[in-house]
Amino acid sequence: MEVYALVGPSGTGKSHRAVNLAHQIDAQAIIDDGLLIQGNRILAGKSAKQQPTRISAIRSALFMDDRQAEIMKESLGELDLNRLLVLGTSIGMVERIASRLGLPLPCRIIKIEEVASEKEIRKAKYLRTCYSKHVIPAPTLEVKKSFPNTLVDPLKVFMRKKGGASGRKDWLEQSMVRPTFTYNGRLTIANSALSAIAGYAATSVKGVRSAGKIGVVVEHEGLVTVDVSPVIFFGLNLPEVAIQIQRKIKQSVEDMTGLQVKSVNVQVKGLSFDHIATEATS
Repeated sequence: MEVYALVGPSGTGKSHRAVNLAHQIDAQAIIDDGLLIQGNRILAGKSAKQQPTRISAIRSALFMDDRQAEIMKESLGELDLNRLLVLGTSIGMVERIASRLGLPLPCRIIKIEEVASEKEIRKAKYLRTCYSKHVIPAPTLEVKKSFPNTLVDPLKVFMRKKGGASGRKDWLEQSMVRPTFTYNGRLTIANSALSAIAGYAATSVKGVRSAGKIGVVVEHEGLVTVDVSPVIFFGLNLPEVAIQIQRKIKQSVEDMTGLQVKSVNVQVKGLSFDHIATEATS
């Protein structure tokens, strides 16, 4: 495996340019702030941006935790990569990451100044200093699932499609987050809001008269369990309607909040004959 390194001071826009650079050098995966990212997926790792303090963020980025390092080694071994891009604030940091993960030393060091202009670096530093915005080179929904209850904003990055027609461009989505250690990045989603989303999703299913009582439990890892007791119109296939309710609630909650739905438990509590009465009088 060949290891390439992108180095530059914190806040200079390394993560923002990581996907584009990886595309240019044909690197199949990226290690950035404790995460292993390939394409549109976060494959392994615990992000430094998710840590409660700056010290713990540094330890996470350097894979100082033995268990974290072993998990990353296993994931890298399963991928069988030809090239890997590792991001760091210095050559020393990248070499330390390589040592912790049993990787070869970088065959090429790319400085942030080689891929970003002075103006772009200044802008990146401004966003970091004034708004505490950090970029993760992965799609918004993927980051939300890994970062439950974290503020995440989408960012589209345009790049010229390799081997494509002249002038054509492709784009990849990245995510901007506010880390926990900035003290203003956590977002709490009230259970009442989750219940409202689940209720709306349930009643949007054909054959559901009302959502009934809804219970929501959010575990520490951001996993959500939803209990719903709908009233369904008489004469319908109850198992089929219940399955549609489960799917609709899961999709709506995950798409709107980024939390991961562990289970949706549907217990039909009543049948409605309203449609029969309406047909009889019409």
